[in-house]
Amino acid sequence: MRPIDEPAPAKVNLTLRVLGRRPDGYHLLESLVVFAETGDRLTLTPGPDISFSITGPFATAIGPLPQGANLVERAIEAARRAAPGLRLGAFTLHKALPVAAGLGGGSADAAAALRAIARANPEDARRIDWQAIARTLGADVPVCLAGRPAMMRGIGEMLSPLPSLPSLPALLVNPGVPLSTRAVFEALNAPPAPAERAGERPSGGAAVVLALSTFAQVLTHILPRGNDLEETAARLCPPVSAVLHALRASAGCRLARLSGSGPTCFGLFENAAAASEAGTRIAAAHPDWWVCATGLA
Repeated sequence: MRPIDEPAPAKVNLTLRVLGRRPDGYHLLESLVVFAETGDRLTLTPGPDISFSITGPFATAIGPLPQGANLVERAIEAARRAAPGLRLGAFTLHKALPVAAGLGGGSADAAAALRAIARANPEDARRIDWQAIARTLGADVPVCLAGRPAMMRGIGEMLSPLPSLPSLPALLVNPGVPLSTRAVFEALNAPPAPAERAGERPSGGAAVVLALSTFAQVLTHILPRGNDLEETAARLCPPVSAVLHALRASAGCRLARLSGSGPTCFGLFENAAAASEAGTRIAAAHPDWWVCATGLA
């Protein structure tokens, strides 16, 4: 078989509400999730020997990890356990996204690995519950596996795909410092979730009917919802405030907000040209920041 390429697009939380903390420490969320045109990329070259390597501008940022600790390696092993005898091979991850950035990079990489394995094993893929495997790997992996706009609820396992969403001109900016998701949630110190919410289970996937067909409708929907982690993330990582200020001061920026637990922030712009021009100015003023003009959908 020829090498199989799978994109691992950045996940962006347009909104993020924290509904409470479960007794097991996980937090119940409600988030409108979209995906960027930019991201990492995973290649599977089918063969008899299994290997995993990382290339790209942020490969060294991952740092040395014990064998099997990377989410891609865990995804490979989980697929092997679910269906022994799968056709695997050499996995190469091109790491283009900053690490610990609030863009779901590791989860997107693991999801890309699962999709690549499914493509390499079409005869077996239909009998494997890939979403069940994804749920064992982390809260963001199920939505990244689906790879389409969705309302995400529970701890990430309850997904309601959106019927449509326009492409949103955007600018992603990361201040160049990692921020631990765990540290942000611990500092938030959210109250316990109500008993009925703590016991929530997927309801069967009833779709959220949101006819967001224009940029203006998306803005109207997400403006009042915000990101409950933004204030806490900015307190733990002051450069977040500088990033948000730079975005909000840019011509054509209609909304600037933290993505996920940060420190990456996004700005939504009137058009792609405005996003690109803002990116050029911000990158020139802050050469140590990661700046990327892209589309979200």
